[in-house]
Amino acid sequence: MNRSDGIAHLHVLMTADAVGGVWQYTLDLARGLRSECVRTTIAVLGPPPSADQQAMAEAVGARLILTGLPLDWTADNAYQVEGAGRAIARLAAQIGPDLVHLNSPALAAHVSFDIPVVAVCHSCVATWWQAVKGGPLPEEFVWRTELAAKGYAAADRLLAPTLAFARATAQTYGLVQAPHVVRNGRRSVVASRSECGGDYVFTAGRLWDEGKNFAAVDRIASRLRVPVLAAGPFDGPNGARADVNHARPLGRLSDSEIVRHLSREPIFLSMARYEPFGLAVLEAAQRRCALVLSDIPTLRELWEGAASFVAPDDDRSAAEEIERLLQDSEARAAMGRAAQERAEAYTVESMSAGVLSAYNSVLRRKSPRSSLEGAAA
Repeated sequence: MNRSDGIAHLHVLMTADAVGGVWQYTLDLARGLRSECVRTTIAVLGPPPSADQQAMAEAVGARLILTGLPLDWTADNAYQVEGAGRAIARLAAQIGPDLVHLNSPALAAHVSFDIPVVAVCHSCVATWWQAVKGGPLPEEFVWRTELAAKGYAAADRLLAPTLAFARATAQTYGLVQAPHVVRNGRRSVVASRSECGGDYVFTAGRLWDEGKNFAAVDRIASRLRVPVLAAGPFDGPNGARADVNHARPLGRLSDSEIVRHLSREPIFLSMARYEPFGLAVLEAAQRRCALVLSDIPTLRELWEGAASFVAPDDDRSAAEEIERLLQDSEARAAMGRAAQERAEAYTVESMSAGVLSAYNSVLRRKSPRSSLEGAAA
């Protein structure tokens, strides 16, 4: 472990869900923290993870607890979220971790934990609404936003994956201090290179989420001479659904299946209106795919100079840029190399170091005896 951090053999209780990118984030972080002598217990809320997802958790040495508790963004009312928070607090009391890491800060809204709490602002309905819809929040989002605000206030440390999203969160919730930025990382899965080139377009994610703007991707597919392959679920746990008319739906794929597609170095397309980080973009960049991305602050922050940018509603420009790259193999290869080089900055190791530093800061502030110096004494 990194002795300079002053933490020895921590046990962290981390919440997660198996619906989207938080699952990948959680497992990669657990893997990275394990190398620093941090043991992770993952409390899974929402739908249970699939068999391959559970196998991934076992591979990183994390203990899974399937709670069956509702997610804050799928719950029917505030009482369900409050109940889930109390259940997580009881779980913490039972298993005795040193720290609680909430990937859903709303769980801390009405709960007093006896140990430090680090919460991560991965996304929220208020910032989602501003980016995707605009205007006053609907009533079903108001109480969710209020719970998130209380959870932010209750946490000992708030983290966010990009500066742009940290600022948006601070502005939306009137935070005195913006969340501390720890950029996400993604483990690069080793895969043999395919002999065949990827003369197709690839997109991936929670395609049912309007924030991903799959409707634009589907329209762009009708303008192209090559297929657009779309990996991910089209039906969400909240009842949302994305229609597909022109793209080629692949459904939910395992990590290894996605890597197989990306290893052929297709052009990766994201027209997202809301993307606090974008792990799928990072995965594509790691495989040296040329990136065509929506011009939103978070993606600009991460990929400026290593991607082509188009407005989220400019189908024509996106299609023209893709066709240009298809016709200019040298430009496409150069963009792929630039993306891969940039991806090297967003590693699991750097993410884990940043999160561990946050753990250290709250543990030293709230419980000096948790440090190595205290243990040695």
